[in-house]
Amino acid sequence: MALFTSVIGGVSGYGSGILMPLVLVPIVGPEPVVPILSVSALFNNASRAAAFAGMVDWRRVLVVLPLALPAAMAGAWIYTRLGGRGAALVIGSMLVASVPLRRLWSRRGFKLSDRSLAGLSLGWGLIAGGTSGAGIMLLSMLMGVGLQGSAVVATDAVISIGMGLAKASTFALAGAMGAREVAIALLMGAVAIPGAFLARSLVKHLPLAVHTAILDAVVIVGGGMMVGVAFTQ
Repeated sequence: MALFTSVIGGVSGYGSGILMPLVLVPIVGPEPVVPILSVSALFNNASRAAAFAGMVDWRRVLVVLPLALPAAMAGAWIYTRLGGRGAALVIGSMLVASVPLRRLWSRRGFKLSDRSLAGLSLGWGLIAGGTSGAGIMLLSMLMGVGLQGSAVVATDAVISIGMGLAKASTFALAGAMGAREVAIALLMGAVAIPGAFLARSLVKHLPLAVHTAILDAVVIVGGGMMVGVAFTQ
């Protein structure tokens, strides 16, 4: 699944953070999911940035990260204070909300200035620090300032590396990253590395409309199931 979602993420710019929780929660429970993904995503995003090197918009990276990083650390700390039910509710709700949010932004054709992008980065960083599916919001923000295609995937990957380092360090300092979580994250990250390079070879041939429809259905059903489980615990 780590390899599969890495390929999806390399093609569409998102996928790992919203699909892997569906696999991890039944195995490790909801609490360690975001800490595990914050570490494994470092490998995933580094390989994606390498695969799409040359397409990164560094100006937008410098617009987003200064405000998003401290907000992400605050969001990650808040996440460590949640119990199992709270963590399941946060993850599941984010998964379900991500689909209409992405479609709404796309349909309304938002155009953002760099100043607006910086302001949104503060709120996005807080959400991204404590959830695993907020990458969709970043994609919409980057497309809102005019980035397209591989430039969105590459810029998203570089920003996500910085966010992952901030989140992982916060989880480690808060005691939310034990030996088991680190081992799972490293295994997932190592397996996912080839996915970005495979995605690069597929990006011109895979029908994104079909993939997006399937992914949206999986996200809504899976997120709804997690929310339902949280209310029945």
